[in-house]
Amino acid sequence: MPTILVIDDNLAVSTALEVLFSLHDIDTLHAESPDAGLAVLREQQVDLVIQDMNFTQDTTSGAEGEQLFADIRMQWPDMPVILLTAWTHLEVAVNLVKAGAADYVAKPWDDRKLLATVNTLLELAEARTELERRRSRERRGRDQLSSRYDLRNLVFEDPASERVVALACQVARSDLPVLITGPNGAGKEKIAEIIQANSSVKSGPFVTLNCGALPSELIEAELFGADAGAYTGANKAREGKFEAADGGTLFLDEIGNLPLTGQMKLLRVLETGRFERLGSNRERHVTVRVISATNADLPAMIREGGFREDLYYRLNAIELALPPLAERPGDILPLAERFRPADKPLGESARAALLRHAWPGNVRELRNVIQRAGLLAMGERIEATDLNLPRPAPVRTAVAAEPERADIEAAIARAGGVIAQAAADLGMSRQALYRRMERFGITAP
Repeated sequence: MPTILVIDDNLAVSTALEVLFSLHDIDTLHAESPDAGLAVLREQQVDLVIQDMNFTQDTTSGAEGEQLFADIRMQWPDMPVILLTAWTHLEVAVNLVKAGAADYVAKPWDDRKLLATVNTLLELAEARTELERRRSRERRGRDQLSSRYDLRNLVFEDPASERVVALACQVARSDLPVLITGPNGAGKEKIAEIIQANSSVKSGPFVTLNCGALPSELIEAELFGADAGAYTGANKAREGKFEAADGGTLFLDEIGNLPLTGQMKLLRVLETGRFERLGSNRERHVTVRVISATNADLPAMIREGGFREDLYYRLNAIELALPPLAERPGDILPLAERFRPADKPLGESARAALLRHAWPGNVRELRNVIQRAGLLAMGERIEATDLNLPRPAPVRTAVAAEPERADIEAAIARAGGVIAQAAADLGMSRQALYRRMERFGITAP
């Protein structure tokens, strides 16, 4: 059952509110002074505060209530507070709402409107509490992963990333090939490093080959090596990546770029551990854990004849799908903090701009943006203008972006005078609605 603390020097007010809330399964605590109210908050669990603005007889300045509100915000910043007073100047209401008050209710109040406001705030508080519980569970999960496994200093906070990392750690001890799918720049190689670091061959070499960075005629030589004279320019024998990775892990990035002849030889190595260098008939044997990655649609390539189906099923005995950064929004700010210079913190405008951006280049783009901004920012902080991100396209809607006086009055009427509900109907915050009410000279009901 939720609990409300009423801080008011008028016992009749507290009794009336207690009776009202008890009829709706809400507990009520009472304090007659600001000091008593703060003491209750320190000692008991409270979900919402309703506070008076004046506590000294014949005082109407509201200064006592403003100080009480400031004390509550300082010690309990997430506590919803409703301001209750017979002294109703809209300017004071606007200022306190700007400072974080949940709502402003005039005496004498309308029971129905007050209950609607209280229930809305209690629901929001319950949602915030549940969100904090979920975040706490997620933090514990990340801490457990970090304590049990070597995560190679990976920065992540989004649940989508945690699921991929947890699965990577789980399959690391297996010898089965792993296929990591996801867009370019999303961090696939980092996932491969985590698999290697927690595998049974973690003490062995970790060798990488980007199959998309080499001409197709050289990929086979890079993978399997070549004897002298095997191709033009091969003046001496050279070791391939499989030999270099013997006893460890070979990470094949952009596996979709491997030519069909190389795919056939790779399939044989995966099945037997045996291969020949180009230009050689001598068979060699290696023990290598193969991890591959691609941003390509391999099933579509199979249908078009560009990728062998048998190799595909051999490579993705275990598949890890890494989402793009835009689908891991919880990672954006932690990664930005990792990439920024130590002496250039992120300003609020920069943080908001980072969260708005779509990040088509994923983590790689984010790193480049932050590093460039850290170098070029002239102020003490990195702000949105330093990021040089494209502005989002304006969203066109059928309703005017700025409500007129009639729109506001109609919304307040529909909401029965509950400002919180009217603001939600208009698609704005209570603070924004109060500012517009003040501009149009609309008084609170």
